[in-house]
Amino acid sequence: MSDPQDAVKTTKPQKRHWALVSLFWLVGLTAAGVVSVLALVALALAMAYPNLPDISDLSDYRPKLPLRIYSAESDLIGEFGEERRKLTPIKEIPKAMTDAILAVEDARFYQHGGVDYIGVIRAGLANVGRVKSQGASTITMQVARNVYLTSEKTFTRKIYEILLTFKLEHLLTKDQILEIYMNQIFLGNRAYGFAAAAETYFGKPLKDISIAEAAMLAGLPKAPSAYNPISNPKRAKARQQYIIDRMLENGFITEAEAEAARNEELKVKNGQAANPIHAEYVAEMVRQLVFSQYGDETYTRGLNVFTTLKSEQQIAAYRALRRGIMDFERRQVYRGPEKFLELPAKGQELEDAIDEALDEHPDNGDVMAAVVLEADAKHIKAQRQGGEIVEITGDGLKPAQSGLSDKAPPNIKLRKGALIRVAKTAKGTWEITQLPEVEGAFVALDPRDGSIKALVGGFDFNKNKFNHVTQAWRQPGSSFKPFIYSAALEKGFGPATVVNDAPLFFDAGVTGGQPWEPKNYDGTFEGPMTLRRGLAKSKNMISIRVLNSIGAPYAQEWITRFGFEADKHPAYLTMALGAGAVTPIQMASAYSVFANGGYRVNPWLITKISEQRGKVLVETAPPVLADTERAIDERNAFMMSSFLQEITRSGTAARAQATLKRPDLYGKTGTTNDSMDAWFAGYQPTLTAVTWIGYDTPRKLGDRETGGGLSLPVWISFMETALKGVPVSEPTAPEGVVRLGNEWYYEEFIHGAGVSTLGLSDKPETPAEAPAAADEKKKILDLFKN
Repeated sequence: MSDPQDAVKTTKPQKRHWALVSLFWLVGLTAAGVVSVLALVALALAMAYPNLPDISDLSDYRPKLPLRIYSAESDLIGEFGEERRKLTPIKEIPKAMTDAILAVEDARFYQHGGVDYIGVIRAGLANVGRVKSQGASTITMQVARNVYLTSEKTFTRKIYEILLTFKLEHLLTKDQILEIYMNQIFLGNRAYGFAAAAETYFGKPLKDISIAEAAMLAGLPKAPSAYNPISNPKRAKARQQYIIDRMLENGFITEAEAEAARNEELKVKNGQAANPIHAEYVAEMVRQLVFSQYGDETYTRGLNVFTTLKSEQQIAAYRALRRGIMDFERRQVYRGPEKFLELPAKGQELEDAIDEALDEHPDNGDVMAAVVLEADAKHIKAQRQGGEIVEITGDGLKPAQSGLSDKAPPNIKLRKGALIRVAKTAKGTWEITQLPEVEGAFVALDPRDGSIKALVGGFDFNKNKFNHVTQAWRQPGSSFKPFIYSAALEKGFGPATVVNDAPLFFDAGVTGGQPWEPKNYDGTFEGPMTLRRGLAKSKNMISIRVLNSIGAPYAQEWITRFGFEADKHPAYLTMALGAGAVTPIQMASAYSVFANGGYRVNPWLITKISEQRGKVLVETAPPVLADTERAIDERNAFMMSSFLQEITRSGTAARAQATLKRPDLYGKTGTTNDSMDAWFAGYQPTLTAVTWIGYDTPRKLGDRETGGGLSLPVWISFMETALKGVPVSEPTAPEGVVRLGNEWYYEEFIHGAGVSTLGLSDKPETPAEAPAAADEKKKILDLFKN
């Protein structure tokens, strides 16, 4: 019988032997596998290298860059292009941003040669084995992929990526590679590069971001949708915290900086928020102008266009016009909810149904969408986007009172599931409202050179892209009368001319058509009054008598001096009432002739066009007023300003001087027949502005709606901002104008050579035709002289 100890002695060496043999084979097989893989990689590299793209153009990196449009203060007001990008040199990218990227994407970027070899082999084997890929992409590899390759995860694509990485590291410096990465990478919401992302998500330049904001942006390259701070704030926050930790671990920030960044409250820009300057109509005008010059390059060349627009004035114009339109809307009949939903009882299904409906009916600026959850005669509870609950009571219900009545028809009944519009009041409470059907336009320009300072083409660009400032041909109504009076000044009329505000009748023989019996707006007649008072009170009878006296063909020719088109103003007496067709931009240009002393100016918008790297392609200097552009005599312009100043002092626009507390305001209200268009056109010597409100398909605004009630408040609201700090400036009387008593006269007409009265007898009267009535008329003149 053998000793058990002997068995043990013989067994242990045998086990050690087989262990060594097994280890030898394992090492051998592994080495063979590695060699095989390396051989395959080498073979693939050799086959792929000749097919690589030429990357020499990256040494002068020129990505697709959008058209960017700026105000005069260099505030961004519009951007057009498939890729929203702002090319930023590496030296201008803040250290916090590059540190955040290096910490999370490639901490050893400045030490390695471009490829993490072990990571690449591991990822390649994973792809060959058709298991979940394991990426080890460095920043250089990501540049190779983003610029020249697809994101397809295949062995072949990985080979090309490695080769391109070698070429990039050989051709470019590390800073150049990092610069391309920071500008090329897609970061969601059409933003390419971190400069565009900073503006998209935080509404600020990249140079101004904090460590916390940089960490948030650095989380986007991994998955722009999943870590989007607008649509996925929780996941974005978690990713940001991880990146802050990585920045601390890699020594990019201190513990104190990390702690401050973790606790910083970020203000993420609302994805639905429009540009705060609200110059969408201007941006579209510029886009069309630039495209006509540069074609498809407009959207990829990186053109920067600087305009004459003043940011503060544009914001004031946008707010004033919207406020004016919404004030009008509050006086309209409630038209009912935009939609009725069948809401689930509760839970996530209810939330999803509300969110889906609100996505289809987005907010329109400060006119916001909400879904009614509860409604009765004294209370509405509604839910807005994001789950915000809105409670409406008291005066906030008045605009839609008819929809809360028990007898309300089904189409306007406010009930659970109704999709409505709500707005914040000046007191901070909520009120129910509705999207307006009426439209409007506002434009302001400098009468000294024609540069456009503010332009709002409608209530909301996303709702209606039709630019009413430049495209809407509308009847100007009484706002056109000053141009008839301007013509009359050259025919001997003056502010002291007495004209009879009495009924008129024109038979078919005179009109060439239907008999015409015009009326004043208020239906009353006040008898003889001076021309000055007649325009201040906007008396139709006086304007018609004046036009009839000077002749419609003469007036038709005269108005072309202001830029109006003769064929749009037929030579009929209805021209005196503004029955022709004008655009708001035409009216602004025409009133500027009075404001600048008689010169015609053409509205213009673009001051400079440059490329991304600063090369100036176009530069426009403000035009200088010259005699070649003179439209009317300086004294005519002065006299008309005197007329128009009276309107803002004591006439239909007296609210202007009463509110703004300055005498250098001039303008004219305008209301067309049946109140289909409401205008106010006016100026201060440094700024002309015109407001129009009406329906796209002309219909009555309402029996009591006028230019003075609708459009003048918009003009005043704008001027409160625009004229802040502007010194009072009134024109001085030019040569050839003299003051007699309390009135101005052309020098040649002070001794009775002009028209002293009109319409005080049965036949047309001038001093030459009616000398026998001089005594009687003198008494009338004395009566009205003061």
